[in-house]
Amino acid sequence: MAGLILIAASGRRNWTAGWALVGVYAAAFVAQAIILMPRNPDLLADRSERMRRGTKSWDRALLPFYGISTLMLLVVAGLDQRFGWSHPLPCWARRAGLGLALLGNGLVTWSMAANAFFSFSVRLWNERGQSVVTSDPYSLVHHPGYNGADLFAPGSAMSPGSAWSLLPIASAVLLLIIRTLLEDRTLKAELEGYADYAHRTQFRLLPGMW
Repeated sequence: MAGLILIAASGRRNWTAGWALVGVYAAAFVAQAIILMPRNPDLLADRSERMRRGTKSWDRALLPFYGISTLMLLVVAGLDQRFGWSHPLPCWARRAGLGLALLGNGLVTWSMAANAFFSFSVRLWNERGQSVVTSDPYSLVHHPGYNGADLFAPGSAMSPGSAWSLLPIASAVLLLIIRTLLEDRTLKAELEGYADYAHRTQFRLLPGMW
């Protein structure tokens, strides 16, 4: 899907930077499937269905805007390539973007492997006896998966070389920060043991800061 959007928006099939971004998306999908399939196939099935019953109403409102922001990254990057709205980012910035995207994907995948309840939408898995996860990256921050997404988003925006594509991604990162606050509040109120975990592991996203 990402490749089709980039081709349609840019009008080019031989856009190397665009295909590099598609490769990053493909690598993320493959890595998560390879790691999660033997560990937790139920989690892959859950994430494929997106909005499950029990998803919090505020998350139902936030997720479409987040999806639009990430989709607009592809559209804006492609249109910028076609019409030359901005001067292309230097080669080092594009390479750094690919590195950030791969690093972010690795952190998201690690978080998913460590947390059997890493649902696509914010809900409690009462039917599976959800418990607090405190190991691996969760021993450092409450929401390491969001850290990964916050790296993946700007990295995937930088890699095609379009400065304009950073604008929709800025809104995506802001939405993730809002979601972090709301999810943290929900888990403290509804998941047994989470308030104690949050007291011990004080930081939501940035160790030593927030």
